[in-house]
Amino acid sequence: MTLATPRRAPGPEHPGSGRTRPGNRITRRIPDRVRRRGLPYLLLLPALGFELLIHLIPMLVGLVMSFKELTQFYIRNWRTAPWHGMANYRVAVDFNAPIGHALLHSFLVTCSFTLLAVGLSWLFGTAAAILMQDTFRGRGLLRALFLTPYALPVYASAITWAFMFQHDNGLVNHVLHDQMHVAGQSFWLIGDNSFIAVVVVSVWRNWPFAFLCVMAGLQNIPRELYEASSIDGAGIWQQIRRITMPSLRPVNQVLILVLFLWTFNDFSVPYILFGRSAPQQADLIAVHIYQSSFVTWNFGTGSAMSVLMLLFLLAVTAVYLLVTTPRRRHARA
Repeated sequence: MTLATPRRAPGPEHPGSGRTRPGNRITRRIPDRVRRRGLPYLLLLPALGFELLIHLIPMLVGLVMSFKELTQFYIRNWRTAPWHGMANYRVAVDFNAPIGHALLHSFLVTCSFTLLAVGLSWLFGTAAAILMQDTFRGRGLLRALFLTPYALPVYASAITWAFMFQHDNGLVNHVLHDQMHVAGQSFWLIGDNSFIAVVVVSVWRNWPFAFLCVMAGLQNIPRELYEASSIDGAGIWQQIRRITMPSLRPVNQVLILVLFLWTFNDFSVPYILFGRSAPQQADLIAVHIYQSSFVTWNFGTGSAMSVLMLLFLLAVTAVYLLVTTPRRRHARA
């Protein structure tokens, strides 16, 4: 006599039971297309949260501070500072007054510095990237050397240039005066030459980034275009003008905008070179706002200047994108 063992009811773990787990039912309700498109945004949420925490909250705090009469008397508890309304902005844009006139001078100096530094950085980076396209011995070593200024920490590179620009024992005066006999020993960190010094350091730091971006863009240009143009009798300059530069237009549009924003906002290089008191010829707006806030202890006016600079950069970026977007669409068509 055999005893019949009772059958176990088919559970969710048996694939042939016909039952599905609740999690599987929820997963099946979500279309695969939605899951594929939503996964990248889900992965970006942590980075977006930290970005908002690091940038957005201090930006909002600075915006509130620009409407307060925040001086050294309220630095312990800035929320108790009296409400000042638009008075800080009126002081900043009153160009007939000393504070507004100094801000306008700093703004013009920064615009000149930015245009010159961005133009030279793009020119050197593009020229070096085009020259590095040909295969020759030692090309990899030269590429690594070209990227060295971009890889170095900003403090190390700027402080090295500050020593090189010293009047008595700096390398720049030693080469120009003692070796090449070009001119007498000059003061590079004060006076008119200070503007040249900060432009040189900025170009030295930023042109490798332009070189890297343009070199990456050149990899997407088919070699067949150059071969066909050479068969048709096109020279090197015609190839650069007709093939290379039009193909690099999307890369250059993004590159120039990024270089402009980086250079206009640059604080580290002028502060390391000149310290708290930058000469008038190199009075860049980032250091000028720092002086207005942390040297004169007028944080309300300094915050108002920062907001005005942010609005200017947003306006320039919006106009730039509006101008370049139709060109980009036309190039794709």
